[in-house]
Amino acid sequence: MNFYSLTDPSIVRSFERALRDGIAPDRGLYFPEHIPVLDWNRIVDTPMGLPQLAHEVLRHYVGSCIEEAALKDLLADALDFDIPLVELDDGLHVLELFHGPTAAFKDVGARIMARLLTKTSQERLTVLVATSGDTGSAVAQGFLDLPGIDVVILYPSGRISQIQEQQLTTVGKNVHALEVQGNFDACQALVKQAFMDLELMGKRPLTSANSINIGRWIPQSIYYAWAYQQMKQPAHFVVPSGNFGNVAAGMLAQSMGMPALSFIAANNANDGMATYLETGSFEPKLSVPTFSNAMDVGDPSNRPRIEALCGNNFDVLQTRMQGFTLNDEATLKAMQFAREQWGYMACPHTAIALAAANDFRSNSAVHAPLVALATAHPAKFGETVERATGIAPDLPVSLQDCMRKKKSSTLIPSSYDAFRDYLVTTA
Repeated sequence: MNFYSLTDPSIVRSFERALRDGIAPDRGLYFPEHIPVLDWNRIVDTPMGLPQLAHEVLRHYVGSCIEEAALKDLLADALDFDIPLVELDDGLHVLELFHGPTAAFKDVGARIMARLLTKTSQERLTVLVATSGDTGSAVAQGFLDLPGIDVVILYPSGRISQIQEQQLTTVGKNVHALEVQGNFDACQALVKQAFMDLELMGKRPLTSANSINIGRWIPQSIYYAWAYQQMKQPAHFVVPSGNFGNVAAGMLAQSMGMPALSFIAANNANDGMATYLETGSFEPKLSVPTFSNAMDVGDPSNRPRIEALCGNNFDVLQTRMQGFTLNDEATLKAMQFAREQWGYMACPHTAIALAAANDFRSNSAVHAPLVALATAHPAKFGETVERATGIAPDLPVSLQDCMRKKKSSTLIPSSYDAFRDYLVTTA
């Protein structure tokens, strides 16, 4: 399958080229030329595990650039952890996406993307990734020790949790952490500018691993299919949303024919997209720090994909998605409520999704199932969870090791000259 730039449809690339480039030459996002419609009755009726279901979804996009047997092996290796669907209440479920090696939902896309890239590229590449928290660690672990790959992670200084920072800065080997004196939007802007620097690209070939890359975005549609396969009925999906790649992946699954009632994009105080969904007018905002830092994004990159999935028709978008926002004080209360009502420990992001689900249920005349995406293990935000619930969550084994290691990062200002100098002079 080929992919085109959403800002210049004349720019068309193969799957492997779009995967390798990350972003189109005009800074547009790549989008599939057509979206396949799957046989969802067969998916529900045929017993299959997560890797097999992933193959059913991805083979249409990958095409012939990876042999079918190799793609199956790749997916079995990447998806070697569980994604349980847990019922909290009658009609309310959480899809736990935090059972991978870095305890966050981004393990799914990052691990698959890393393996797709090594199968389709022969040149030595530097993977650039801006992170507001969980993306960086998932990419670091996904690409760790893979041949021909260097990883450079940019994260906002002082704006991620201690555990998230430890995960980014203790990996070593082919993974390098840059601590940027700025917010996530500044980190993301540096990455985007680097991809437009042709001279730099000639010296050091770059690719991306944020959800702007089709290799991260498309695989995230798999766990929506996984939830539907287990539910065996349409549901409203409630998605903690920052850069909007996650909810855009759910809408991609819906466009592939997966029955879904709607999507609720759950935001923190960074509510630009929620305002857009109400008014039809989008204005980028400076991001503000919150307890749910992975959602601290003022200018979500995946908005054009969401619009394209709706045929660039705002009325259609409003029928498929609605927004919800919650401030920090209410987030703490939502975490406390989840613990007291269901005995469930939720990270701040998941708590916002659960609050959105409760709000939707209380304001909806129709009782329909809801699936809230649990995007991170509560221990990744242990101090906030303890503040809200009075209970410190236990660290999963996957997080214990990094906490014993010494942080290693390079502090840089949020200037492109400083960032470019690092990329040019660092081997």
